Amino acid sequence: MAKTAAGYRCTECGWRTLKWVGRCGECQAWGTVDEEGAAKGVRVVQGGATSAPAIPIGQVKADVAIARTTGIGELDRVLGGGMVPGAVVLLAGEPGIGKSTLLLEAAAKLAERETVLYVTGEESSSQVRLRADRIGAIRDRLFLAAETELAALVSHVEKVQPRFLVVDSVQTIGTSQATGVPGGVTQVREVAANLVRLAKERDMSTVIVGHVTKEGSIAGPRTLEHLVDVVLNFEGDRHSRLRLVRAVKNRFGPTDEVGCFDLHERGIEGISDPTGLFVSHRSKPVPGTCVTVTVEGTRPLPAEVQALVARTEAQQPRRTSAGLDPYRVQLILAVLERRLNARLGGSDVFTATVGGIKLTDPAIDLAVMLAVASAAGDKALPAGLIALGEVGLAGELRPVRDVRRRLTEASRLGFTRALVPKGSLEEGGRRGAPGRQRTLVPVGPTQFAPGFEVVEAENVWDALTHVT
Repeated sequence: MAKTAAGYRCTECGWRTLKWVGRCGECQAWGTVDEEGAAKGVRVVQGGATSAPAIPIGQVKADVAIARTTGIGELDRVLGGGMVPGAVVLLAGEPGIGKSTLLLEAAAKLAERETVLYVTGEESSSQVRLRADRIGAIRDRLFLAAETELAALVSHVEKVQPRFLVVDSVQTIGTSQATGVPGGVTQVREVAANLVRLAKERDMSTVIVGHVTKEGSIAGPRTLEHLVDVVLNFEGDRHSRLRLVRAVKNRFGPTDEVGCFDLHERGIEGISDPTGLFVSHRSKPVPGTCVTVTVEGTRPLPAEVQALVARTEAQQPRRTSAGLDPYRVQLILAVLERRLNARLGGSDVFTATVGGIKLTDPAIDLAVMLAVASAAGDKALPAGLIALGEVGLAGELRPVRDVRRRLTEASRLGFTRALVPKGSLEEGGRRGAPGRQRTLVPVGPTQFAPGFEVVEAENVWDALTHVT
């Protein structure tokens, strides 16, 4: 068997090198590369005892994995119906966004019918008790422990025998069985692996809190996402009461659902009908705004896109986006300049969403384009208009999914006109006259609210001609 030379290993991420360096080449941490000695070859593993014999899949009991409601409807929506026994959920978000408040609220509701253990490593027991008093989360079956050692956490689990475990947060829990400091990649991986094993052995639903680093990753570079069953992102503006929980990974449900919450001084509560939260309410239309309807899971949400175009003397104009994909916005700006001859080279372009929502749906492309065109021309779009459609590089408009559901929601909210790509409502439209006007196909208003008009456009030129 070949023998490899001795080397050095990063205690944070496991990166290896043949010579010592002061900075890790993988995680870029300083002073974490130590000598590990000669590496050993691969050993053959012999068969051992099994925990249970293999059985046909049809004989496996499926009722054990039935989701149990958390008592918070919006959280159940994102989870796919509730918490599954033995499932491990990672709730990620920036510090101070409200993760602990949401989990304490859910733990209190679950403690009404089963035993819950809440382990905090960031706060003292008295601090958590004060928050529980404020939001009304005092329950007899809700147990609280302040620990930063994994062995002590396991002892609490063995003594309390909970059906639901909350660990807040994984960066504060450490173990002597791993190198590094608590919060490091090696420690986080070891702690998370032990928590996953504990949850599976006891069929105990577990929620792990993970803070988002400055680089935007959860508790390190993709350390936890592969170990857990569900990954939830907790989003929101600190200066706003609105909070969003979005599923990034879910082995038991959809990954495109979003839950809306209102964070206030008495706690946090779900918003079952978030209609109107992401749209400005004004008496007259203003330039640089356009309303669209995005779909988050099974829920259509009206959202407003705003744009500001300002002349600048700088050689490199700024392109700033908030709540939108900046690369997608740059693509739309390039289509505007090339296909519609818009002159944006000497102007700063700022785009944003209302209410702090992050929009990634391709159906918002047309709304972004119309908002920028409206801001550049300083001319407001018609009142009561919504725009749906994906913009291609050739300037064509591509149909998007769930158009009827989006338009039904728009007509219910009082919008009177919709601009959609050609072919979105083929069964309800009729062909126009030959020539360019053939691409603008009015759809009968009987499908939606009375007076609601749907117009289909083939490309961005037709769409802009219609609204101007």
